[in-house]
Amino acid sequence: MITKIDHIGIAVRSLDDSLKFYLETLDLTYEGTETVENQGVRVAFLLAGNTRLELLEAISEESPIAKFIKKRGEGIHHVALGVKNIEERIKEIKDKGIVMIHDEPKRGAHGAKVAFLHPKSTGGVLYEFCEREDEKGAHS
Repeated sequence: MITKIDHIGIAVRSLDDSLKFYLETLDLTYEGTETVENQGVRVAFLLAGNTRLELLEAISEESPIAKFIKKRGEGIHHVALGVKNIEERIKEIKDKGIVMIHDEPKRGAHGAKVAFLHPKSTGGVLYEFCEREDEKGAHS
């Protein structure tokens, strides 16, 4: 079902301010920045070994990231789990009683299909299913 930890999402107030730490102090590899309008975020991608960190900056006060930072401050926002056949994974997890934030996948960064599991069903952790185009159609 789960193929890997795809990335860890980290909520930040400012990409520009935060990138200095990740690039200069941690010496991670910068892969680029993208705006994901339907999620209300700008995302900076950093390679950290065999996984990625995604720094998430809100582009509006209505963004889930803006609300998260207002309530909890900067920090880990979610853990993204790589999956194949995201629609099947959503159905399977719902059949096990897990509440989804998204019952249908949405388009995320890098064109991935994404869907979030509600943290009230997952012990307080916000998980994201993430299916990348190169994994589409393969079965686990």
